[in-house]
Amino acid sequence: MKRSILLISLFLTCALLSGAASNKPAYRIFTSKGKSTNYNAMVKESGVVDVVFFGELHDNPICHWMELQLAKDLLNYNGKQLVLGAEMFETDNQLLLNEYVTRQIIRKKDFDAEAKLWPNYKTDYSPILEFARENSLKFVATSIPRRFAAMVNLNDFEFLDTLMANERGLMAPRPIPYDSTLACYKNIGDAVKGMPHMGANLAKSQAMKDATMAWFIQKSIYHDSILFLHFNGAYHSDNHEGVVWMLNQYIRRGSYAQKILTISCVEQKDLDDLEPSNQGKADFIIVIPSDMTKTYATEPMFMSPAKPSADDKSAIKPKAKSKEKQEAAADDDDD
Repeated sequence: MKRSILLISLFLTCALLSGAASNKPAYRIFTSKGKSTNYNAMVKESGVVDVVFFGELHDNPICHWMELQLAKDLLNYNGKQLVLGAEMFETDNQLLLNEYVTRQIIRKKDFDAEAKLWPNYKTDYSPILEFARENSLKFVATSIPRRFAAMVNLNDFEFLDTLMANERGLMAPRPIPYDSTLACYKNIGDAVKGMPHMGANLAKSQAMKDATMAWFIQKSIYHDSILFLHFNGAYHSDNHEGVVWMLNQYIRRGSYAQKILTISCVEQKDLDDLEPSNQGKADFIIVIPSDMTKTYATEPMFMSPAKPSADDKSAIKPKAKSKEKQEAAADDDDD
């Protein structure tokens, strides 16, 4: 009898260990303070605010899948009108976006050819845009045209004053509420010290991107029944800085209250607990295994997804002396 009990006990133990070994979660969700939570709680909290910032890892497939799922679950949530927006589309492509989402004039193949699309658009962002198209949702391009961000890096904010009125309309108005002591900008400034090819004003260029995203978001949240879901690189919204901080400045100027929720994606080797360095990054933090497959090749620090991959050695030369090379480096991004 004792032998049978022992055998049964060993069998159950092996079964439990086998089950634990085969349990490979693709993600876990934690609150800002590191308390384990779940997707349904994240949806519920997202549905009662005005703006949700989803901070993604650009090359991570779980991030993109969850962005699409969140958009689907927030459609008609609490009777709110869902509006989508993304850093991945530049403001001078808004007309193309409007024509495509409303099924007017432009065909898919022409949109794909004319819009400035990221290399991973077809796999990662096209499903979200198609969802907007199928449901007749407004989709807002929020990113400053990269040529202007690059020129800020090369010539400071004053360069923007030389632009024509229609060009200035593609970005946040001057002066923007820039604070060089804010960690997200100070960190960039510190990181590029001694790297002249990166441009001395890279933090200001980043701030101009954040301000432009915030400006076009606040223009779209004109009544209480709107829920704006915005997709951006996590660095832009982590720690409620960057675009979140900018949006709060515009909200204060407009003297109207808006509730904001942030989501950030991080990678960890261990998903059991949220690492201390990741706590506080957002209201909800999605932790993904660090060995998760990528949707495109990892690129050098500060490189935009539109830049050559790390395999292209010409993309990571340590020095760029010509003006053309300086402009290319000035367009780099830190998310």
